[in-house]
Amino acid sequence: MTKQSFIRGTMILLAAGILNRILGFIPRITLPRVIGAEGIGIYHMGWPFLSVILTIITGGIPVAIAKLIAEAEAEHNETRIRSILKISLAITICLSIVFTIACVVGASWITSHLLTDSRVYYTFLCMSPMIPIIGISAVYRGYFQGRQNMIPTATSQIMETLIRIVMVLVCSYVMIPYGIEYAAAGAMMGVLAGEIGGLVVLAIHFKYDKKASPKAPIAQIGANKTNGRLTNFRRIMRIAIPITGSKLIGASSYLFESILIAQSLAIAGISTSLATAQYGALQGMIIPIILLPSALTMSLSVSLVPSLSEALARKDIKTIHMRLHQALKLALVTGAPFAVLMFVLAEPICTYMYNQPDVGVMLKMMAPIAIFIYFQAPLQSALQALNKPGAALINTLIGSSVKLILIYWLASKPEMGIHGAVFAINVNIVLVTLLHWNSVVRLLKFRMEGSDFGKIGAAMALSGLCSYFVMYTPWTSTDWLRFLTSFLIGFIVYLMFITVFRLISLKDISRLMNMGKKIIR
Repeated sequence: MTKQSFIRGTMILLAAGILNRILGFIPRITLPRVIGAEGIGIYHMGWPFLSVILTIITGGIPVAIAKLIAEAEAEHNETRIRSILKISLAITICLSIVFTIACVVGASWITSHLLTDSRVYYTFLCMSPMIPIIGISAVYRGYFQGRQNMIPTATSQIMETLIRIVMVLVCSYVMIPYGIEYAAAGAMMGVLAGEIGGLVVLAIHFKYDKKASPKAPIAQIGANKTNGRLTNFRRIMRIAIPITGSKLIGASSYLFESILIAQSLAIAGISTSLATAQYGALQGMIIPIILLPSALTMSLSVSLVPSLSEALARKDIKTIHMRLHQALKLALVTGAPFAVLMFVLAEPICTYMYNQPDVGVMLKMMAPIAIFIYFQAPLQSALQALNKPGAALINTLIGSSVKLILIYWLASKPEMGIHGAVFAINVNIVLVTLLHWNSVVRLLKFRMEGSDFGKIGAAMALSGLCSYFVMYTPWTSTDWLRFLTSFLIGFIVYLMFITVFRLISLKDISRLMNMGKKIIR
């Protein structure tokens, strides 16, 4: 078994995350060209419903496993580690079987009544077998995260992405002659193949980890063994239920969001096919671009839970403050330039990636809010690790309620349409992030230097201006050359200013490069 430090574990997940995001954009760029925006809409319409089911099954269990195993690891209690894993697998498998059967049996009614477009039926059937596969994978990833070994998670994600890239494009291309709905279902079959590949990699890692881990002492037969299982079950549920509740609010909000957007656009006089295409552009093109830089913040969030849990078990408040400050500062510093460049270069990005410059308006609307997305993830993980998932649940509920009201009010207006839905989503992101920040500050008496926010804002503004002038000054008639140069100039100027402002030092850059070399080795 290989255990990594907080930063090294984050760097491993970051390396895998960046590679996955880059590779993952291959089908994201090519798939719209194969099945079009309407096909992308059909492909994505089933995801909100699946997200609700997966949240019920896996929402809080991986976090609970990671937290409890990290605590047991600190006590060198191998028996409790094995018990936690077995109980979690049993819960997940039972729930997965029930929901998979329900989805297959009820697919026709769900797609025709809840998802507003009956063409989603075949895609929905193809995604149903993913429920148990994703559930079991989530348990194994939680186990390895609790042991602070991020290599299995990273390698499984890479394998899953590689298989998905090939199979999504092959299956959708083969099925396109039969119609858009079949092509979308073919793309979902490719995703299913990727999930199977990721689970196989995790199972292989677990097999070798089991051999390398210390043998657990033989548990006593009878009441003590039963009581130990009941105690572990209660601990898992005590952590998992509030986290699942919090995530379920977000997932349900996502489901209602997709339904409300379609219905609101219909009220605005937009046809079903056009509404599906607009929804596909938002969820299948714009949101993935916005989330591309979140590879770091997701990596930080995953590593933060066991790290803060272990520090909390030792009552080491100083380490909790240090780790949280590291995570939030990294999230801001690394996410800021992407937010700026996505705003300045929104139209050319959508042109070169999807050959659809019209959707650049939505990207420009969401880009300034992206920095709140990157800042939000570590805050939510901190609340979960510090036994305050209820606070995250309430914050998410408030944000989701406001978002759904705004979607129905704004998207149904003919003059706003899909842009009204984008505005509502932006309000939700900002509101939830601010509420999470308030909860963390009150809980830990935590603070960050206000000057750091000002320096990052100044670096963003200056790099954005430089990028804008390079892009929109006609110094050459070659559009793609202006675009690439503008992108590079924006990054270079941003790096220069955050170094001048001492937000990051040359020593920090050198340390990150050395860690990268170690990870590669």
